[in-house]
Amino acid sequence: MIPNLPGYVSVAFGLTTLATLMYFYWAVRRSRSEATRKKGTGILVGLTVWLIIQAVLTLNGAYQATAAMPPKIVLFGILPTIITIVSLSATPAGRRFMDSLPLTNITYLNTVRIIVELVLWWLFLNKAVPELITFEGRNFDVLSGLTAPFVAYFGLTKGKLSRRLILVWNFVCLALLANVVTYALLSTPTPVQQFAFDQPNIAILHFPFSWLPTFIVPLVVFGHLVSIRQLLKRPTA
Repeated sequence: MIPNLPGYVSVAFGLTTLATLMYFYWAVRRSRSEATRKKGTGILVGLTVWLIIQAVLTLNGAYQATAAMPPKIVLFGILPTIITIVSLSATPAGRRFMDSLPLTNITYLNTVRIIVELVLWWLFLNKAVPELITFEGRNFDVLSGLTAPFVAYFGLTKGKLSRRLILVWNFVCLALLANVVTYALLSTPTPVQQFAFDQPNIAILHFPFSWLPTFIVPLVVFGHLVSIRQLLKRPTA
């Protein structure tokens, strides 16, 4: 836990993480594929176990050994999610799963980024992250969360936006996410730190904020890859 951090910040982020988990489970259950719907409970259990593993590692101080190279949070928290996403994208079964997810629901998932940005701002006010990775600094990712409901409703539900425009939106959102992730990792007190030496990003090394790079960010990235894949397969008309 981060010393002197108001309890509401941790509670807000913990609830946001659990809400993200349950929303993704609900999206899986709304799949047009019966095979995917049947996997819903297994996916929920698997993701819950992953969150518990990350909580145990973080609470036991595993990620605070910042001199390690590669950083332990990358090795045990981020790398497994990258391998999972690549495996899903590279295998026939994984691609079938991606193609079966409801695109509108996956797009709405991005609204979680609004709460995440608010939490990051609270963490900055309490000297747990640098201003650099908030919306007052070089993080513009809140725009993705704010625009997601409009893209989902007007673009996918009402069909008022072109497929190309929705594709562009997904790529822009991925770029905004890559921007803040880069700054966040390079401002964390590890051997690769390049920014924010006066107020480094210590939050992700503590519970529950380690869930941000090990769960929420990978899930959002996966959602964009699902959307891009499905949009590219749609007929232009």
